[in-house]
Parts: sequence; C-alpha cells; structure tokens
Amino acid sequence: MIALISSFLSAQDKVPNIRLKMINGKYAKLYDFLKEGPMIIDFWATWCEPCKKQMRYLDLFYNHFKPTGFNVLTVNTDSPKSMSKVKPYVRTKGFEFNVAVDPNSQVKKRLKVQEMPTTIIIDQDGSILYRHKGYVPGDEVGILKAITGILDKKGIEYLPLDLDKVQAIKKKEKLNIDF
Repeated sequence: MIALISSFLSAQDKVPNIRLKMINGKYAKLYDFLKEGPMIIDFWATWCEPCKKQMRYLDLFYNHFKPTGFNVLTVNTDSPKSMSKVKPYVRTKGFEFNVAVDPNSQVKKRLKVQEMPTTIIIDQDGSILYRHKGYVPGDEVGILKAITGILDKKGIEYLPLDLDKVQAIKKKEKLNIDF
C-alpha cells in the first residue's frame, strides 16, 4: 500500500509527455523540448497583462541560457475565438522561444494550471522542479535564481546573466507612456 502511494506521488511530480500544437501548426511532444536540458513551460494569454510583462524576461532567459541546452516553451491558452491574435503578438514582439497553443485548455488541465501566468521549470526527466503562479515585477529575479540553481546543481556551466539587463527591461516598461 505504501509503495502504491509513493509511486502515485512521484508520478504526480512529473509532467506527462503531452502532444502540443505549435504556433506554426505542427505538432510536438513536450519531452522533445527536454532533449538538451531543463526547461520552462509557461502558460499565458493575450488578454493577460502580467503574462505579457513576464514574457520579455522569458525571452531574455531563453536567449541567454540556450547555449546550456535550457529551453523555454510558452503555451497560449486563448479561446478558439481569440487564437488569431497569438501569432501576430508573438511576431511583433520578436519572441524567439517556442510557442504552443492550447485553445481548448487540454494541456492547461493536464498540468493543473489555474492562474495566468503559471511558470513551471521541468528537469530533463520530466520532474517538476519549480512552479510559480502569477507575475508581479520582481518575480523574474526568483525565476532567474531557480534557473541558475538548477544549472548549478547539474554542474552545467553558463555565463552569468547581468541583472542590469533585467533592470533595463524594467525601465523600458516604465517608459512606455501613451499620450
């Protein structure tokens, strides 16, 4: 009985190898993104302003840590009606990370996501190492610490990410004033 409970608990700590529809219309499996190293999977929507603010940092993290094998996959959860907004939004922002779409919330439900954004860091074996719900300015520092902590623990070398770059993004956000 105890063995059954512990195997159930350990199974809950891993993400399933879910089939994902990518923004380009092709399909991929979640574990395809784990081949080179750990990854972030982040759930967002075009109507979610905190999601949009956090995505700038996710793109920064993706580009900075990509040489280590670290990957970033975002999963858009817009409804089928507003799905047409996703591709133009990603393109105009110049985001380089991988984007999947989940218009019927199947992936969102399988990973027990209830709040936008939800950021999950997954190890190469599918184990969930970190989970964070919501976004307020400053949360990106915690995500960065989680990423570097995981890479350090695995002995993966990386160039330190200059937090001044992160601060420059924050300043850019504040300077975005409409008249």
